[in-house]
Amino acid sequence: MRHTLPIAPQFYVTAPQPCPYLDGRMERKLFTALQGENAETLNDTLSKQGFRRSQNVLYRPSCAECTACMSARIRVADFEPSRAQRKTLRRNSDLKRRANSPWATEEQFSLFRRYLDTRHADGGMADMDIFEFAAMIEETPIRSRVIEYEVRESPNLVRGDLKAVCLTDVLDDGLSLVYSFYQPGENRRSLGTHVILDHIEIARESGLPYVYLGYWVPGSPKMGYKAGFSALEVYKHGVWQDIGDPESHETETHPLSVDPIAEQVARISLPDSLPIKR
Repeated sequence: MRHTLPIAPQFYVTAPQPCPYLDGRMERKLFTALQGENAETLNDTLSKQGFRRSQNVLYRPSCAECTACMSARIRVADFEPSRAQRKTLRRNSDLKRRANSPWATEEQFSLFRRYLDTRHADGGMADMDIFEFAAMIEETPIRSRVIEYEVRESPNLVRGDLKAVCLTDVLDDGLSLVYSFYQPGENRRSLGTHVILDHIEIARESGLPYVYLGYWVPGSPKMGYKAGFSALEVYKHGVWQDIGDPESHETETHPLSVDPIAEQVARISLPDSLPIKR
């Protein structure tokens, strides 16, 4: 009988580039490939340690002079919607949810382009074409779904009926919102908030304890909305902790307080005691 050893993940660091969240800062990411038969287990394990997925890569901020970015997740059992969030649910009661396999469509791409052109015209994804969009949706080595939200009374999907889309990973302990986009110009609906609220409901129905929201960055207007959800935890100093008072989180750190990359990698826990290559 032939036996093969599991391939140990190798970790790399990106070159510094301007931070998209905080002016005057430089960002750097620690990342590893997500592939092979252990991809799903590796994704589950590293997601619990602040990593995020982008296609077949897992990454985590590892900036040289800043530790502002913190992975955030909602404890489903403890979540209670605010008054404003309950209104958001009522205002979107005309929407129906549809969960699909990760397959890109022209309707999704059209909504994606309208969303980017209106809200992120100068962002890093502004030049994405339909092939790159399809890769973002379809290149996943793990269990993923595309959750669509469309108007209930629309028997045939036409422009404007598809209101929101979210690429969602199904983890062993929750749902991870990889990327969401929605119809611009419908501020009253608060579609971004609705997508999160509905994912909390999906997780509750599925018996999953967490909904992972990506990174929360104190001091960043782009990320401030995440602190508006109750039962929110952040991954800070190697542990998950309740966010508490959002203003209490320090965004400035002295360069000497940031651990060297080798030490950061050495503390990463891997499934099945796989050794780390670096």
